[in-house]
Amino acid sequence: MTKSLMLNSFKEKFFESFKSIIPIAIIILIVCGFIVPVDTNLLVIFFIGVILLMIGMTFFTNGVDISMISFGSKLGTKMVQTRKIWIISLISLIIGIVITLTEPDLQILASQVNGVPNIVLMVAVAVGVGVFLVIAMLRILFDVSLRLLLLIFYSILFIMCFFVPQEFLAMSFDSGGVTTGPMTVPFLISLGIGVTAVKQGKNNTSDSFGTIALCSVGPIIAVMVLGIFYQASGGEYQMPEIKPLPDSMSVFEAFWESIIEHIETVGISVLPIVIFFVLFELITKSFDKVQIIRVMIGFVFTFAGLVIFLSGASVGFMPIGYQLGGLLSLKGSGFLLIPVGMIIGYFIVLAEPSVYVLTKQVEKASLGAVSAKTMNLGLSIGVSLAIGLSMMRILTGIHILWILIPGYCVSLVLTFFVPKLFTGIAFDSGGVASGAMASTFVLPFAIGAAISSGANVFTQAFGCIAFIALAPLITVQLSGLVYAKKSKKLFGNILLEEDTIIEY
Repeated sequence: MTKSLMLNSFKEKFFESFKSIIPIAIIILIVCGFIVPVDTNLLVIFFIGVILLMIGMTFFTNGVDISMISFGSKLGTKMVQTRKIWIISLISLIIGIVITLTEPDLQILASQVNGVPNIVLMVAVAVGVGVFLVIAMLRILFDVSLRLLLLIFYSILFIMCFFVPQEFLAMSFDSGGVTTGPMTVPFLISLGIGVTAVKQGKNNTSDSFGTIALCSVGPIIAVMVLGIFYQASGGEYQMPEIKPLPDSMSVFEAFWESIIEHIETVGISVLPIVIFFVLFELITKSFDKVQIIRVMIGFVFTFAGLVIFLSGASVGFMPIGYQLGGLLSLKGSGFLLIPVGMIIGYFIVLAEPSVYVLTKQVEKASLGAVSAKTMNLGLSIGVSLAIGLSMMRILTGIHILWILIPGYCVSLVLTFFVPKLFTGIAFDSGGVASGAMASTFVLPFAIGAAISSGANVFTQAFGCIAFIALAPLITVQLSGLVYAKKSKKLFGNILLEEDTIIEY
């Protein structure tokens, strides 16, 4: 990549980041300025966080484009070419466990869960992802219906709900959402694309999607099993300490400490993938010298971008999330939480780094028939409704299963009526929408609201990420239903199978 092309790419990605993040920043500033005024110093910290998010997202998306996606795709292709199921299964299991243990989103969630040691929760989730990544790869190789697997595993999942302690129920569903974060999503999507690229047959396009969907189910089942056999301790939720930052030096120190902390965290996340890439290249010789340099530069951009992004989110967004949720729950009997939460949800999903990766891959794989704009609209509407339901649940105490079971039933029924490509995209979207911003802002927002209103944090606040993961399953499939009807109307009685994609 030449210097001018790289500069143009950075400009393009920064503009996209600006468009994604500025709307949610404006909404939060309006709420803080006119509805529930917060400390001015907190707004300054938030503004710095917004700037860091834009810079971090710019570096991250550039890095992912030239490293994670190309490496994952090539790895998937080489795995299939070995034609040995045990090698494919073993590599998939190792990748799933390693990349999940290093996922920053999971580490953020684990740090907010009291009563369960971080490592215990993280290992359970990682094993769940590893096992289900093996299932996802074998599904592609043996042409097993994604719909069939989803029906089987979600049936098992909801049967297990009746045996899991209430404190683990919402946490289980949340873990399925946060697992597929900024490190996991680009790698697993490109891995699936690489595997399907080797196959011959009509199902290739639809098979490219669904890997994230299955890898989101694994952690839910794993944490439920953990809840059944593991006796958690800790009882009442302990609010994380938010240190006052009275002057500019304190603010600088807070961001600097966060950057140092995330250098270690993200370094642990990226290093195994870099090592895996080096070993892969030594064995397969798949990349030439220029490509190797390009991929390594991409890893550096990915590392730097994620460090900057997470530092901005954790210092700039997390404290204001706790405070906003708490203040809104005390105003107007708390019902302002619902409309404000819905507005925030509509815009905040576009600030997720993983959403950019998915929408671009969907647009490319569908030859432009499913545009990034259409995907973003479906995700925004879905997440808006999800956060609205989450806030309503905090205020009313509705059991989480009263919403999740009907929601998943609707989404599974829709799989029988929409093109199979949209099913894979929709269920992947659920895992992607519940990423870094959900962990660092939406969950603190819900926790703050629950604590101020006297609700149980474990049973009422946790679960909001699960709702974010659920909503796109319905909204994206509904857009697929509209697409199918529009295509049939325009082009006659065309059978819309997996790869019948019509651009218009």
